[in-house]
Amino acid sequence: MKLYGRTSISEFLGDFIVYRNLVPVDPRLPALSEIAKRIGIPKNVIPRKYEKVYGQVIVELLSSARTLIGSNKEIRRLIYLGDTKMNDTTAFLNICAAGNFEGMAFIGDENSAPSKIEEAKEGNCIVCSANRWSLLSEFDRLCRSRGFIADEQTAVISDIDKTILGARGRNDAVIDRVRVDAVERIISEKMTGRFNHHAFQTAYDMLKKPEYHTFTADNQDYLVYLCLAVGSGVTSLDSLTAKIKTGAVKSFQEFIFQVEKNVAALPADMRAIHNEVYEFVRAGDPTPFKTFRTNEFKLTVERMGHAEDDMPVPELLQTEILLTEEVRDFILNRKLQGSIVFGLSDKPDEASLPTGDLAVRGFLPIHQIITLSVGQELGKE
Repeated sequence: MKLYGRTSISEFLGDFIVYRNLVPVDPRLPALSEIAKRIGIPKNVIPRKYEKVYGQVIVELLSSARTLIGSNKEIRRLIYLGDTKMNDTTAFLNICAAGNFEGMAFIGDENSAPSKIEEAKEGNCIVCSANRWSLLSEFDRLCRSRGFIADEQTAVISDIDKTILGARGRNDAVIDRVRVDAVERIISEKMTGRFNHHAFQTAYDMLKKPEYHTFTADNQDYLVYLCLAVGSGVTSLDSLTAKIKTGAVKSFQEFIFQVEKNVAALPADMRAIHNEVYEFVRAGDPTPFKTFRTNEFKLTVERMGHAEDDMPVPELLQTEILLTEEVRDFILNRKLQGSIVFGLSDKPDEASLPTGDLAVRGFLPIHQIITLSVGQELGKE
C-alpha cells in the first residue's frame, strides 16, 4: 500500500454531490422541491437510495449537471462505483431504469481471500463485485471492452462513504469508530444521571442487526435514540424487542410518540434528548438527532488530513479517514476524458456539511477537506 499525497474529493467531483436530503451542494443544480414538482414526488418526501423514485431524482440532476458543463450529448451509459451489494446495487439499477441507461457497476471491498472480480447480469446492466479496490483497473478494461468509453455520453457516479472515502475493508473501521465516538461524547456530556452504559451497548449491538431494520429503518439517529432510552431506563431491551417482534410497536415513530405521552416521567438528561429528537421527528425530518450528527461531523473533520506524511501507511489506515486512490484515479481519468462525474451519499447533510456556528467558524464541508490518499501500488497486492 502506498501514500499518493494530499487532495480532496472536490478535486474530481467539484460540488456535484448530493447527501441524504438530496439538496445539491452546487447551488446551480435544481433543488429537490423543484424536481419533486417535475416528476410528481409528494411534498416533504425525501427518497432514499433503495426507492425507485430516487433514481428519477438522480437522472434529473445528471441532466442538469450535463447542461452546466456545456454538453449537449444525451447520456446513454452509466458507470457506478459503490461498496454495498444491496444499497448501491439497488440505487444503480434504479438510476439505470429511470434514465434508460446501459450500466456497469463496481461493488468494492477488500479482504484476505485471493483477488477476484465476479460479474452478474441484471437486465441490460452488469454488476461486478470485487474483493480488491485495485481491481478497478481490471473493471476499467471490462468497461471499455463493452463500449463504456470515457466520453460525454458516459456518466460516472460514485458513492462517497466507504468508497471514495474510507474504503470498505481497508479504511472503513475509522468511519465506524467516529460514529461510536460521536455517541460516546453525548453520553459523557449529556447523560449525567444513572446511565447504564452496558445496557446501552447491548442494545446497540442488538438493534443494529438487519432483522431490526424494518423498525429502525437502518437510521442511525433512530438507533442511537433507542439505545439511549434503554441505557436511561426508559425501557428495557427485552421489553422493546418483544414489542417489535409482536407488532405491539410497529415503527420508531410510534415508539417515540408513546414516550412523549409520559415525557414528564423521563430522567432529566433523557428528557432533553427526547425533546430535541421528538420535535424533528414530528416535523418529518429523517435526521432528527442533530446533536449526534454535529458530533459526527466534527469528529470526522478531526480524522482527516492531520497525520504527517511520514506516518506508516498501516498506522494511517487505522487512525485517519483517507481517500481511496484507486477510486480517485478512476473518476479523475474518466472526467478528463469527457465523462460527467457525480457523487452520492446516504450520509446526512448534517454530518457532512458545516451548519450554524461551525460554518461561521470556518469549518469546511467534508468534500473540500484536504486529506491523504492511499492505494495499492501497481503490480502488487
